[in-house]
Amino acid sequence: MLWFVGLGISGAKSIPLEAQEVLGKADIVYLEQFTSPIGKSDLTKIKKMTKGQFKTAKRWQVEDGNEILKNAKRKKIVLLSYGDPYIATTHIELRARAIEEKIKTHSIHASSSLTSMIGECGLHFYKVGRIATIMSDMKSLTTPYYVIYKNIIEGNHTVLLLEYNQDKDFFLDPKEAIIGLLETEKGQKRNVINPNTHAIVASRIGFKDQSIVSGNFSSLKKQDFGKPPHTVIITGRLHFTESDALKIFGKCIDEPSDNSEKTKKISVQMMKKYVPMVREALEEVEPLYKDQKEFQTILENAELYIQDAEKFLEDGQDEVAILSIGYADGLVDALRLAKGMEPKM
Repeated sequence: MLWFVGLGISGAKSIPLEAQEVLGKADIVYLEQFTSPIGKSDLTKIKKMTKGQFKTAKRWQVEDGNEILKNAKRKKIVLLSYGDPYIATTHIELRARAIEEKIKTHSIHASSSLTSMIGECGLHFYKVGRIATIMSDMKSLTTPYYVIYKNIIEGNHTVLLLEYNQDKDFFLDPKEAIIGLLETEKGQKRNVINPNTHAIVASRIGFKDQSIVSGNFSSLKKQDFGKPPHTVIITGRLHFTESDALKIFGKCIDEPSDNSEKTKKISVQMMKKYVPMVREALEEVEPLYKDQKEFQTILENAELYIQDAEKFLEDGQDEVAILSIGYADGLVDALRLAKGMEPKM
């Protein structure tokens, strides 16, 4: 038998009663701490609840899973984790392997910091988009950058988990994450991140000393956020109730602002650049064909394609707009080449 048990977010005191009973009957309890650390006092309390053998499981032991599964075939085994047991995909995979090996499994769910922090910040949970992790290796920030970009385009909030290394007792500082994102913007240039980007730093959610601080990047990178763990949330389109809650539920350094207003789709950014370029190229080549009636239809079609592209872009049909400006560009380039001129694009 293999139990997947969540600790909740407030240490030993948040462990469900059902879970306490299971801990008392288990032959072996594996406590994993690679998703989040557990304080020494809570660790002592959990050990007291355990009647059987108690083991601290490293990340590799859970990912490998062989020892846990082998014991679960003949003993009552508990895998205990911070928050809810299935926030970590590693646990889901382990459960799937257990079922495939005919091992009975059971789950005891508990609150998760991921879900709890959204409410603690006053945000609407249904507006949370894809979650990303920021590592200390700043070269890996391109993926989180584009997760933020896609979420903001949809008006959604982005939860950014910060690196935690159990073996080195290392937590990535929120300020390092913020500075890294600002540096990534310099390379990507998609107008996603800037000093005025509004964000939230949620710290130690569920503990007595939890902290919620919101503000612009320029302000947040100067703050001391205290003891970890921390999570950064890049807000998307804020409802007025969310903005009001941010001011009440935590420390709000700067007036909450809508990050989605500052960021445009890549297709829109492209069109804002290419439409004027194609129109300029067309206006440059038109005088060369003013006395050649056989080319007037081509010139007129190029102009119509440009107008279509502008209209499609206005209607939010970005893909069709790109096709239209592409047709216009092709016609204009052909006319330019016929006169010995270089294409504009």
